[in-house]
Amino acid sequence: MSSQENKLPGYRWVVVAVVCLLCFMANYMQYQVSALATLVMPEMGIDTAGFSMLFLAPMLIAVFLSIPLGAAGDKIGPKKVVAIFSIISVGGAFLRCFTLDSFMMQFISMFLLGCGISALNANLVKILGVWFHEKIQTAMGMFYASSCVAIVVAQICAPMFGTVFNSYIWAAILQLVATILWIVLARDIPVGETMPPPEPVMQYLKVAAKSGGTWLIAFGVGLGLATTTAYAGLLPQALELGKGIDMGTSGVMAAAVTAASFFGVLFGPMIADRMGKIKGYLIITTLIGGIVMFATWYTPVGPVLWVVLLLNGFFTAINGPIMQSLPYLLPEIREKYAGSAGGLVGTVSTLVSFFLPTIIASVAGESYALNFAIESVCFTLAIVIIAILPELGPKGKVAQGIAAREEKGLGPDEYIEQRKLEKAGKSAGQTL
Repeated sequence: MSSQENKLPGYRWVVVAVVCLLCFMANYMQYQVSALATLVMPEMGIDTAGFSMLFLAPMLIAVFLSIPLGAAGDKIGPKKVVAIFSIISVGGAFLRCFTLDSFMMQFISMFLLGCGISALNANLVKILGVWFHEKIQTAMGMFYASSCVAIVVAQICAPMFGTVFNSYIWAAILQLVATILWIVLARDIPVGETMPPPEPVMQYLKVAAKSGGTWLIAFGVGLGLATTTAYAGLLPQALELGKGIDMGTSGVMAAAVTAASFFGVLFGPMIADRMGKIKGYLIITTLIGGIVMFATWYTPVGPVLWVVLLLNGFFTAINGPIMQSLPYLLPEIREKYAGSAGGLVGTVSTLVSFFLPTIIASVAGESYALNFAIESVCFTLAIVIIAILPELGPKGKVAQGIAAREEKGLGPDEYIEQRKLEKAGKSAGQTL
């Protein structure tokens, strides 16, 4: 065990456990709608377009709130921000139980359900960075893994309660419990450390918005999120209608991809942590993911297709948690501005994940082959972003520079000032 690992507080496991619990409940409640679609849609008299609006409503709020919630986390601490908006989610969860025949009220309740996870996602880099430091990728992998488990559990367990009301009410109760656990157990910083003095919210946003690395990461996360989400949503019907596989088997195949994703998001970041340098690792795994995503449609039905699907799930999942953890590793961000940077990443990546699949679908039309091909190309484009970014692993020059400055008590503000002076010096030299 390294000296760095020894310095990490043991309470970090409690923090990451309640973070994963909130993530699990948010995804579970969203995917309940998918599992109960045959009961929910007739109850409200909606078609597939209405169902898509209802299902995606929890994600919509992140577009509007990610940036302000991230900045608020930088100013007052993420615990309060996540607690307040998780309480709103609890209200949405109970509202959903008693408005089952109204599409508008169900849409509002699903929109409210997204408040807690939006606040958590906006501050996730800050929360995990404070507790795990350069080991943030492992913690981020656990967070992503909890969402994979939630999707599978929702598909299996949601229909077991007999009625939609019973399924929803138990989820609301569990969301209340998860929120209480967050309020009781979560901490902004380890014991013995102090929060940096608060600054005006716009100052946090200004620093994050001026970080070119943050914008690159945001679009990289968006490409991965958009293509893997669209792929997962299209896969069951593509296997059934395009390859002639029966409904039951195509559903199992889609679930197998999710199961493989669980191992990808859990073990992929751990491997990156062990390697110390992540840039080459990300490029290789993203390339493999894009290739197997493309190969899915051209693989004949049989054992080989199962292998390709499992490889697809594993390698396309690795990119997400590592990319999302990167803002904390930027010298101009670190823990002080991680909330604002995380909010920016959340907003941009959500917008990309909303619009890119729609554009791809309009171009591809009814062709599953073309749709999967474009998705695989877009997924692989993240390699360009990764190549532009500096090496941010713990054994890279950036991390070593951060460690040297932090030993002297210097943080991101001092780094930004130093960069300004260096640029000014270069400009003066060019003028002479």
